[in-house]
Amino acid sequence: MKATEYQPPLTWWSHTWRLVLVLGISAAAWSGLAAWQWEHDRPWFFLDLVIGAITLVLVWWRRSHPFGVAMITGALAAVSGTAGGPATLALVSLSTTRRWRQIIPAAIVNLLGGLAIEVVNPTETELPGVVVVALVAIIGVAVGWGLYIGSRRELLATLRERADTAEAEQAIRVSQARVAERTRIAREMHDVLAHRISLVTMHAGALSYRDDLSPDQVRATAEVIQQNSHQALVDLREVLGILRDEPGDADPELPQPSAVDLRTLVAEARRSGMRVDNQHAIALDGMPEGVGRTVYRIVQEALTNARKHAPDTRVVVNLFGGPGDGLEVEVRNPLQVGSTHLDLPVSGLGLIGLQERAVLAGGRLTHRVTPEQEFVLHAWLPWPA
Repeated sequence: MKATEYQPPLTWWSHTWRLVLVLGISAAAWSGLAAWQWEHDRPWFFLDLVIGAITLVLVWWRRSHPFGVAMITGALAAVSGTAGGPATLALVSLSTTRRWRQIIPAAIVNLLGGLAIEVVNPTETELPGVVVVALVAIIGVAVGWGLYIGSRRELLATLRERADTAEAEQAIRVSQARVAERTRIAREMHDVLAHRISLVTMHAGALSYRDDLSPDQVRATAEVIQQNSHQALVDLREVLGILRDEPGDADPELPQPSAVDLRTLVAEARRSGMRVDNQHAIALDGMPEGVGRTVYRIVQEALTNARKHAPDTRVVVNLFGGPGDGLEVEVRNPLQVGSTHLDLPVSGLGLIGLQERAVLAGGRLTHRVTPEQEFVLHAWLPWPA
């Protein structure tokens, strides 16, 4: 539905006050004529009431057939004072559509109907010119009110459409960020898995043609094959379900980073001018490869965000935990002076990708702004015992 055609649903209160207003307009228009009809022309009195009731029922369809209802009620107002209220409501409803080709004829019919009922009204004592001016003013107010309501409805509908579109676009961007992160993880796992399988192949090939190996050497080679085969199955289990259908998936990639590369990452950030305080009391060398890669990506994204949105601030990177308890990563930095959490990236696609990566690794990731105006990124990752 177009914004110009949007009509909000009416509540019971909306129906009630419209009905009261219509009845009030009809009573005001019929008040002077009703007494004369009762005294001198009783059939006209009841006919007036019947026509008023018919027009009151007709305005129920003023939204689905605005032009027809406005024309009929305006014409019936020529012989019925009680039809004045429904005719006014129908004209206002038609004016909300802002279709001048329909509004002008309906306004003319309402004007002629009002003039007709005044001409035949035996109680009318006003000068004809005054009556015409009054009717034109009433019709002008009704049309203007309808135009205002229509403009406001269109504005609200346009804003609603923009909000829906922005929300849909944001959902698409979030979905794309998650897919991109899954693809990135799949590529990393592909390289690691290829490395392990190559080790298995190499040692298995040595066993196939070397006949001078001692039992201890054969046992050691078999252990290497067994360990790498087991780890390859673990890595393969992690990567299952992650689709890789983008162009360039078969291209070779650089060696994937691990936890030990955090030292290099922090050193590069410091050389770029950032103040980074890296605090950890765990051995990075003993961290599982999958956990190490995820930690590296989390710290990398956190440092990138701090460089973008809070330059010249002190960034603290904390790593704590251990096998069996899991690994906790916390990166915090003060917001830039004069900024609030509203200054953070609107899309947050990098953080969405990190959340997806953490969930796929069996962990979780959250971010928040503390009352002390400090941005905190916290992640927990499982670390098998």
